[in-house]
Amino acid sequence: MKTSDELSKSLTAIDGKGYGAYKSVKGSYDLDDFVLHIDHVQGDPFAAPSRLRAVFAADVAGIPSDLLGPPVRKRAAADFLNRRLAGELAAASRNRGSGKSGVVRILRPRQCVLERTSLAIGHDGTVTARFVAGLPARGRRVLGRQADEMLTSAIPQALRRVLAPATGELDAMRRHADLVQDSAALRDALGERGLVAFVPDGAILPRRSGVDDRPLAADRAVVFEAPERLRVSLEAPNRGTVTGLGIPEGITLIVGGGYHGKSTLLRAIETGIYDHIEGDGRELAVTVPDAVKIRAEDGRSVAGVDISNFITGLPLGEDTAHFSTANASGSTSQAAAIAEALEVGATCLLIDEDTSATNFMIRDARMQALIHDDDEPITPFIDRARQMHRELGVSTVLVVGGAGDYFDVADTVIGMRRYLPADLTEQATDIGRRIETERVHEGGDWSPLRRRAPDPASVDARKGKKPVSIKIQTPTRVLFGTQELDLSALEQLVEEAQVRAIARALVHAAERHLDGDRTVRGALERLMGEIRERGLGVIDRRESGDYAAFRIHELAAALSRLRSLQVRSIPE
Repeated sequence: MKTSDELSKSLTAIDGKGYGAYKSVKGSYDLDDFVLHIDHVQGDPFAAPSRLRAVFAADVAGIPSDLLGPPVRKRAAADFLNRRLAGELAAASRNRGSGKSGVVRILRPRQCVLERTSLAIGHDGTVTARFVAGLPARGRRVLGRQADEMLTSAIPQALRRVLAPATGELDAMRRHADLVQDSAALRDALGERGLVAFVPDGAILPRRSGVDDRPLAADRAVVFEAPERLRVSLEAPNRGTVTGLGIPEGITLIVGGGYHGKSTLLRAIETGIYDHIEGDGRELAVTVPDAVKIRAEDGRSVAGVDISNFITGLPLGEDTAHFSTANASGSTSQAAAIAEALEVGATCLLIDEDTSATNFMIRDARMQALIHDDDEPITPFIDRARQMHRELGVSTVLVVGGAGDYFDVADTVIGMRRYLPADLTEQATDIGRRIETERVHEGGDWSPLRRRAPDPASVDARKGKKPVSIKIQTPTRVLFGTQELDLSALEQLVEEAQVRAIARALVHAAERHLDGDRTVRGALERLMGEIRERGLGVIDRRESGDYAAFRIHELAAALSRLRSLQVRSIPE
């Protein structure tokens, strides 16, 4: 392995040469206390920056054993170091020439604590940081001396300040790990307590804006406090007893006037599938891991989905047990989203009336009287929600502001007033008895869903001569080969790095796990098992630090939204 001095000499030797001369420095270098790998060299200063990797041995990083296990603490420790290193590398980044010359960047975490390929801690305590750097140039001529300063001085110093050793802020790292461990423990406790979600007293749920996920300033925010009948106490391993709102299994409505916090509470429940950093305001707000947000999505493609429990007898005779369309309506898209979520094991559906198709959610008594049941292909969700819980064990948390008929199927009703919850279950039940709607229940028995076996050839990321072409157009839109993949409806994705990882995972699934016979669930569970065993980096042979962990639910939803997808229907 070459040394730091040899790297320095190589860089100064190519000073002034054409940019392609940088290819000669690709390789591994011993910088005494860590190894620097230059894994990929960019083609020119305006291309995506070069990919680098720094590996610190366990005895240099010095991470204590209590942060290497259990896995949740190791994930928290890696997240902590990633956040610190993002700041240090940003300080080392500056203009050093043309294009991206001098850029130094590592994936910057947001509010949630996720596994990321940007910083990984091995079982033995080895720390690997993956980041990018724009190699300096003037025009397309190498600036070798600037590159020498950047690669042998500025970047190593930034890395060492955080990782050599990685215990410079050990107390803060342990607090971070304690918090994440507590959050995970509370989530694990939900099922045995018959809950689908928990929001602690003292939480700050409102966000700064729709594009800023940080908490609202303390002087403007309302501190969350659970109503007495719905208050529960859970035990966390580090901080002990935590009290707050427990949302039970079954059908829960969140009601209230406009702008009083209904959707804000639902958003906290949506993101409760993740652990949050200290100061987020939702640190210990947790939700069962298989809760899935459902919404209408006009115009999306649907490939062979069984929506027959919600929609049958379409006028043109389409087979709704194997329904396909390139341009779904609001109702068919929402029916498909539920079927797709159930296909991969969703145990709780999260729905906001504001983003739902009205005719899918409810058909009131007057409309039933006007339009005969024989002329209405849709069985509304109100007539399936309790059936799904009774027969499938699938709960629903529903924000509703205009459809009081849902009082008849609700187990729990939470009223939001000025961002504070109240238990309105008894009042809603009483109103349901006193004010009868005369609405007639629709729909028959629940039919087992047909399974789908995807054709791997239809998961195609080729473009021209490139066997794999993936480009992130916006944080939720991907150019996958020649087709646009829109993931904007997957509202539980919290980082662009998850979108990158999902796109790459679809390629990996097509290469290794989809075989034309395995079902969506069977194939994707194999992929998720491979990730658990070998790490998230298994989805890409390149050493990329651009990926963050995702769930099987969002992966399956992305697969289902590929317009090229072809499936074979398998009866239950």
